[in-house]
Amino acid sequence: MKHLEMLLGYRFRDPALLETALTHSSYANEHAAEKAACYERLEFLGDSILGAVTADWLYRHEPPLPEGEMTRIRAELVCEESLSRVARLLQIGEAMRLGHGEENSRGRERPSILADMVESVIAALWMDGGRDAAVNLIHDYVLRDAEQVIRQRGRDNKTLLQELVQQNPDGELHYTLLREEGPDHDKRFTFAVYINGEEAGTGTGRTKKEAEQIAAGAALKKLESKAP
Repeated sequence: MKHLEMLLGYRFRDPALLETALTHSSYANEHAAEKAACYERLEFLGDSILGAVTADWLYRHEPPLPEGEMTRIRAELVCEESLSRVARLLQIGEAMRLGHGEENSRGRERPSILADMVESVIAALWMDGGRDAAVNLIHDYVLRDAEQVIRQRGRDNKTLLQELVQQNPDGELHYTLLREEGPDHDKRFTFAVYINGEEAGTGTGRTKKEAEQIAAGAALKKLESKAP
């Protein structure tokens, strides 16, 4: 945790908050006698804080962005793929407390757990140091590529990804629906895009088309980051 505090540039007044933020439910269940609290309540709070801070940043952006664009960009900035990248930058995986089952199934590398832990750490910062402590983390890490995402908002990520994959005659590209959540009036769809059978990115949106676009954007980012 000391190393994580160094990366965050913040020292917790109440270290127990950070410890809770890094404790997976599998660890808490296996150490019930210790009465260890897990990260889930903090993750719930952190999700709301992250959404609000990101929405505020997008609302204040110049030139002003239309509501539909703000919704799509926010979804891309706070998606599982983006947050798991933040977790890797902060080396959160190394600091997590996991139960034996999650440890053995490589839970420290699982994007869903890493993304949740980022949100719980955001909430821990909010609770310990107030708004500014949490906002600094969000601005420094989650929103660091926001301007690039906005510049690219007019491009068709699915078409660009398809053109890129088809540069290899044997390249194969397909999308798979992972989850469908929420009531009929407020659905959320999560898609994964696969390149040659390997998952290349995921995206969540209000429509299947939007989710596929976000997944394609995540895949393009990953491919661009690997480009020489």
